[in-house]
Amino acid sequence: MTVLNVAMFGSDELAKEIAKATDQRDVHTYVHKETKDGAAKIISIIRPARYPERLRPLLNAISAGRVGIIEINAIDAVLGEVLVAFASSSIEHGIAVVKPKEGDWVDQEMAEKMFTQAGLTKWKFMAHDGLEIRDKLYDMMDDIEDELANSATSPLVISIDQHFNVKGIGLVAIGYVQCGTLRVHDELHILPSNGGGNTKSLQVMDDDVQSAQSGDRVGIAIRGAKDDSLSNGSIIVKPAINDKKTNTHIPLSVVEHKISKLALKTSPFQKRILAEGDVVHVSVDLQFTVGRIKSAIGGELLVEWDSPVYIRREDPTSAIIAQLDSKPRIIGSAVIELSE
Repeated sequence: MTVLNVAMFGSDELAKEIAKATDQRDVHTYVHKETKDGAAKIISIIRPARYPERLRPLLNAISAGRVGIIEINAIDAVLGEVLVAFASSSIEHGIAVVKPKEGDWVDQEMAEKMFTQAGLTKWKFMAHDGLEIRDKLYDMMDDIEDELANSATSPLVISIDQHFNVKGIGLVAIGYVQCGTLRVHDELHILPSNGGGNTKSLQVMDDDVQSAQSGDRVGIAIRGAKDDSLSNGSIIVKPAINDKKTNTHIPLSVVEHKISKLALKTSPFQKRILAEGDVVHVSVDLQFTVGRIKSAIGGELLVEWDSPVYIRREDPTSAIIAQLDSKPRIIGSAVIELSE
């Protein structure tokens, strides 16, 4: 089963033309499943429900997405911030749909120029047609098939956004497999609590499964974990291995950052210049953490985080840097390195 997660800024109406609504929380999800060449292929749309009032739902959707959809109702500051958010992420491919509000008009040529200025040069403009957009999303899935397959073989990183106890089952964590593959009976290491447990059972799309891989939204029943070991924003990985008998040393798949060096790439739409003492947020792998700048020299920042940030050891994804009192709130993207 291959899943393509699609981060969407747009209407419930358009999302429902592409896929069936499934979950309605801080982000709304919509799923369409087809069987092609004997294999299930799923489009999963992730649409923030409380944006632009709150920034985090948009960043969480983008953090889980592989491609994007932006529905353009107007040329305004909200559209500008959305473009900056997508351009500051690892999402290079997407679909733009011009759909003016009733009685209004949108200059598509101006919209296309804004996409180019933001750096979204590989995005395609399409008509407001759910079936055609769905077909294009499946084409995109085929285009990045190798990337999706490689991600499933990477070291495991799961970002958790819900957790609760279920009678007769125990502690359950819900989240996205950002990379890697998780199997029933696998041992787990939970961050930042450093808790542990064992994978009792797994569910993907409400079906019991023996494994979940990169792209899946997974429910994990965890045996042996304490209730307070999980929080929204927790990261689940496999335990480190340090076996002296076999000389096997495999570290955790993420590196804990308390102080980080950031090579900042500022958005072309952002005029604010960050300085020592400024407060910033980082969004990476569904983590949304606040920090304070200890030094700022050009685009090189040293940031101390209020709580640890966990960065993938292999092929780290682009991090989005935000400042909630800026306009737009997205400053840009950053390569994050551990401070020595």
